Amino acid sequence: MLLLFLLVGPSVHAQSSLTITSEPNAIVWIDEIRRGMTDESGKLTLTKVSAGRHSVRVRANGFKETTAALLPGRRALAVKLLAATDPAELKFQEAETAREKARLENAADLYREAIELRPAFPAAQVGLARVLMSLNDFKGAHAAIDAARRARPVYAEASAVEGRIYREEAFDDDAIRSFRRSIREGGGVQPEAFVGIAKVLEDKGQFEQAIVEYKKALAQLSDSEPVIYQMLGAAYERVEKPKEAVTAYEKYLELAPNGSYAAAIRSILTQLKREAAGEQIIP
Repeated sequence: MLLLFLLVGPSVHAQSSLTITSEPNAIVWIDEIRRGMTDESGKLTLTKVSAGRHSVRVRANGFKETTAALLPGRRALAVKLLAATDPAELKFQEAETAREKARLENAADLYREAIELRPAFPAAQVGLARVLMSLNDFKGAHAAIDAARRARPVYAEASAVEGRIYREEAFDDDAIRSFRRSIREGGGVQPEAFVGIAKVLEDKGQFEQAIVEYKKALAQLSDSEPVIYQMLGAAYERVEKPKEAVTAYEKYLELAPNGSYAAAIRSILTQLKREAAGEQIIP
């Protein structure tokens, strides 16, 4: 059994900071939303955590993944992980690492090995579906999602990935249905699905509606995914709202000053600011 040590801090109001301590380089999810990774000392400090009870999931290579309850009023949570001994879990962790490093073919093989060791392994099936989608094997990706659902019928992440597969196939209506299902399954919390809907709306040229969906995703992510600010800024550009675009792009640069879009954004900000300064303010 995993030992969970909760450190009590001041009561939480609307939002507060939270420090999670676990193994070094452990991935942390709160309410199934990935919020970051612990540093070399095993700590991750989050500045925006809403009041109330939350579910915290922690995964580190070589250790058993665990989920702990974060009770209202807690400002710190220490999670002690036990070494993993399940071959399927260890193989799954290898696959996840390979996928994050964009070794897609290798990741697909590792996911399949994990599934062979544990046939009912929905997380591995969803990981495999993500990889196969990136490899343009849409038939295989759908099959992996179907297998995940057989093991876990209500699975918000699986539905979000299914929506992404349909979008890649240009089946927009099916994509929207899957994204909506994902949001329902997630109890209204599923930023990947909101971003997916936004991308479909952009495909249709509906940029104002896409902006609404991007904002929903950002409200749930608490600044853990800077790239969505880049997407939001680009959408504002398309509807000729340079002030809003500047705000979104500057937020991206604040969160990811060395990000992959940073140089391109800096190169257009000066012109956007000129456009923003020249706008007529409508009462």
